Amino acid sequence: MLLLALLPDIRILLRMPLSAEARSYHDAVPNKTIYVSDGDLPLFARAQELAGGNLSAAIAKALRRYVDLSEGLQEGFDDVVVRVGIGSGRKVRFTGVLVGEWVDSHHKFPGRYRVWRGRQGKYVVHIERSEQFWAVDAEGKPAGWRGWIGMGDVRYGGSPKESTLEVVPDLEALREKVPSELFEMVARSARQPTVEDLDI
Repeated sequence: MLLLALLPDIRILLRMPLSAEARSYHDAVPNKTIYVSDGDLPLFARAQELAGGNLSAAIAKALRRYVDLSEGLQEGFDDVVVRVGIGSGRKVRFTGVLVGEWVDSHHKFPGRYRVWRGRQGKYVVHIERSEQFWAVDAEGKPAGWRGWIGMGDVRYGGSPKESTLEVVPDLEALREKVPSELFEMVARSARQPTVEDLDI
């Protein structure tokens, strides 16, 4: 039973059934009483509002995130936040450990590749591509310096910076997503144990 008190506190009552034959909703669903300080009341009220009135769902979601992050940090993983999309894009958060990074400036679309390994053994590939500009002549060839000063029949184009993120299940799936040099770095790190016990 969830009670939102407007004045002193918010209470969440936890009732555990004593018998396996309990049939009613209130007996079957565990409840917990949590006392909230006056200073935190606006936070809890806002959380309940954002959760569509279901404060227990908001609390459970926050606790799942807290436990996942805390356990990950204890295991040596990091809380990672990257941007994904065109321009500034949106933020994406996950728990992982960086296992390789590669910057490629030689191809037509240079990029920065980073790979993290997640707690469940999957790999996260994040690629950042900087904004690009180009100028071509009437034959579709690079216009060179004449194009940049506006001489001749020149066409111009460009693309904004863009970042992508993809989760792959294993090393074999990663091979096709990143440059071969980066794949070799990640493969070497995968062969190393996360924890090594020394008998000394």
